[in-house]
Amino acid sequence: MTSQTLREARKHEEAFGKSITNEERPDFHLSTRVGWMNDPNGFSWYDGKYHLFYQYHPYDSHWGPMHWGHAVSEDLLHWEYLPAALAPDEIYDRDGCFSGSALTLPDGRQLLMYTGVARERQADGGHREVQTQCLAVGDGTDYVKYEKNPVLDQKDIPEGGSRYDFRDPKMWREEDGSYRCVIGNRPADGSGQILLFTSPNGFEWHFKKVLAENRNRFGKMWECPDFFPLDGKWVLIISPQDMLPSGFEYHNGNGTLCLIGDYDQETEDFTEQSNQSIDYGIDFYAPQTVLTPDGRRVMIGWMQNWDTCSHRRKNDEAWFGQMSLPRELSIRNGRLYQKPVRELENMRASKISYENVTVSGTVRLEGVKGRRIDMELRIRRSEGCDLYRKFAVRFAQNEQCHTSLSFRPGESVLKVDRKFSGSRKAIIHQRRSRVNHQDGELKLRIILDRFSAEIFVNDGEQTLLD
Repeated sequence: MTSQTLREARKHEEAFGKSITNEERPDFHLSTRVGWMNDPNGFSWYDGKYHLFYQYHPYDSHWGPMHWGHAVSEDLLHWEYLPAALAPDEIYDRDGCFSGSALTLPDGRQLLMYTGVARERQADGGHREVQTQCLAVGDGTDYVKYEKNPVLDQKDIPEGGSRYDFRDPKMWREEDGSYRCVIGNRPADGSGQILLFTSPNGFEWHFKKVLAENRNRFGKMWECPDFFPLDGKWVLIISPQDMLPSGFEYHNGNGTLCLIGDYDQETEDFTEQSNQSIDYGIDFYAPQTVLTPDGRRVMIGWMQNWDTCSHRRKNDEAWFGQMSLPRELSIRNGRLYQKPVRELENMRASKISYENVTVSGTVRLEGVKGRRIDMELRIRRSEGCDLYRKFAVRFAQNEQCHTSLSFRPGESVLKVDRKFSGSRKAIIHQRRSRVNHQDGELKLRIILDRFSAEIFVNDGEQTLLD
């Protein structure tokens, strides 16, 4: 039975979503139907379509009590909105249905697992949010919350773990029919850890072990974990909070990184071998992956930075929040590579090609314009000339504003800079990344979609999202 809270959310989004025109939205990135969007949730393949849920506050373009928005797609690029899937309407989730995941049960139903949040009064008169894990089951449109919710709570957390920072379950089904789930948690040292849980049927869950520990290496609390095999290795994706930069790495404070290593499925031990930033741009957080029917591992993230959200004017947008371009993942030379999903090739039209263009000063290429562009560049020094000092591309440019991407081969540094993009405050405006090149030769793919720029370096060796 659909609750009054969910019915009201659905009625609101249906009415107000019609007032936002297609021209006000990105063309091939998922944006919120109305109101506010943050983390992707429940990224899954179900009943012949990709399903993507998301953290959602339908009544305001600022963060508020979390619902689950819902959209489906056949190609990961063109999305159809479905009615909101979850609303905070039970005692255990009355203050928010936080992030989680989805999978298909053997009987054909879709299972959602999410973090329920309920504020609890403290002895000093204040409040804290208790976080538990909850289930809902549905048919791809409507979902019923499990009568035995929550299925994981304080009693299931290892000693020293916080019940106030226990969130974002990502579950999967093993070949033997059993289930696994990783959840972020804050241990006694105040940093972060990833907990592993098991289930025989997707409904009865038990703590297995601590899969990975931060030990104050990468920020504090670890949010939004994802764990999966890829090209002979296992990848653990996490979104740490309060992370300090290290050289050219980890500059976003609340950023994303991955740990690459080996996983013994018999002992369920994960051994870290390397770590890296997932995105070197400004706006990328809380990614989640799906295994496509043809065997690709595809990732999508929230295209935003928490630090910039707090400096927006109240009620200045009809909607706020969109997802990144879905990215195909692979591992090469011990590093995570990311490329735009191949479905994007089907959208290419009006091809313009230039070869052997010598750049000195400012060059404008006829026909290369607009805010929806998929552009590939190969930059190299002219034969017989010294190594160039700087190459830059400007986009989203008019008489007053622009965003730039520049490369200095002598420093091996690629920089995205939006301090002149028209923002009211230049609070977070640039990111730099050290990149590989051969004598100044660099490959770039720049994808623009009205409100965003995504840069893929050297066939996905690095990415920068702006």
